[in-house]
Amino acid sequence: MNTSAASASWAHEPEIRKAVEAAMETALELSDGVRGTTSPNPPVGAVILDSRGRRVGAGATQPPPGPHAEVMALREAGERARGGIAVVTLEPCSHYGRTPPCTRALLAAGIAAVRFAVSDPHPAASGGAEVLRAAGVDVEGGLLASRVAEGPLRAWLHRERTGRPHVTWKYAASLDGRIAAADGTSRWISGPTSRAEVHALRARVDAVVVGTGTVLADDPWLTVRDADGELAPRQPLRVVMGTRGIPAGARVLDSTAETVVFATHDPGEVLAGLAERGVVDVLLEGGPTVAGAFVAAGLVDRIVAYVAPTLLGAGPAALGDAGVSTITEAHRWRLEGVTMSGEDVRISAVPVTGEGGD
Repeated sequence: MNTSAASASWAHEPEIRKAVEAAMETALELSDGVRGTTSPNPPVGAVILDSRGRRVGAGATQPPPGPHAEVMALREAGERARGGIAVVTLEPCSHYGRTPPCTRALLAAGIAAVRFAVSDPHPAASGGAEVLRAAGVDVEGGLLASRVAEGPLRAWLHRERTGRPHVTWKYAASLDGRIAAADGTSRWISGPTSRAEVHALRARVDAVVVGTGTVLADDPWLTVRDADGELAPRQPLRVVMGTRGIPAGARVLDSTAETVVFATHDPGEVLAGLAERGVVDVLLEGGPTVAGAFVAAGLVDRIVAYVAPTLLGAGPAALGDAGVSTITEAHRWRLEGVTMSGEDVRISAVPVTGEGGD
C-alpha cells in the first residue's frame, strides 16, 4: 500500500479539481511541444501538484531512450511530490520497455492521486491505472480526453490502433482547386502565414512524403525553416516514392536531413517501410498523382488544405485519380475546422468513417 495515497479524498475538492484542470491544460501544451521528437514513443506531458494544488513539477517525454513525462515531472518536483497529484495526458505505463514503468516511479515518489486524459491502448503498456489503484492511489481518467486524442496524441493513438503511421495530406490550392498555373508555376499560391504554418506542421511530424514527379518538377528541399529562413535543429525524414530516377544534385538528397527513397508507387508499401523505421506521423506533400493513390487506398487520415483567394482557371488539380468513377463512390470527409490563415482559408478534415483505411 502506498501510504501517501491512503487518504486522498481532498483530491476531489472543487479548488483542487480546478487546479487539476489547469494542470492538464499545461500538460497538453507540454505534450504538443514535443511532437515529432519522441517517436516511436508517444508525446506525453505531465504536471505534478502538491496536496494543496500547487504546481511543483512538469515535464514531457524525452527523445528515445530518454525518460517519460512522469519521470521528468517527478525529478523537478522531488520530495514535494509526496502526497500530491500527477496529471498526465496518457495513462501511466506499467511495463518495462526502454525505461522502467512510470507506475513504479509514481508509487516510489508517494503520489496520492493520478489524473490522466487518455487510456493507453498498447497491450503491453496498458493497465497502469489498475496497478496504481491496487496500490491505493486515487485514479481518474478522461480529463480533456478528446482534446488530447485529437491533438498531440492523434498520430500515436492511430498507429497503436491500426499498426501503420498516421497520414496528413497537406496541399495549397486556388479557389478553383488548382495547385499550379497552366505553365506549372506555383510560387506562391498560398500566403506567408500559410507557408509558415506548413513549416510548423513539418516540425511536428516524423516524415514528409513526396513523389518523384514533385522532385523532378519543383526540386523541393522539404526542410523545416524559421521565419528568417534558418534551418531548424531537428529535421523530419524526407521520403521520395516512385520509380523514376531523380538527379543526384536534387536538393532533397543533400546532407541537411536524412532521405529515403522507395522505388514503388504503392502507398501501403511506403507506409509499411516507414513503420519499420519507427515512423508514427507522416505529412504527405506529394502532387496530385501521389495524393490520389493515397486517397484511393484509404490511407489519408486527415486533410489540411490552404485555399488562397486566387483563380487560375487552368493547371493541375490538387487531387488526381482517387478511384472515383461515380458520385456514390465519392470519399466523404467531416470538417474539423475552418479558420483564416492570413488571407487564405485553412480547412482541416477527417474521413467520416473515422480512421482512413478502416
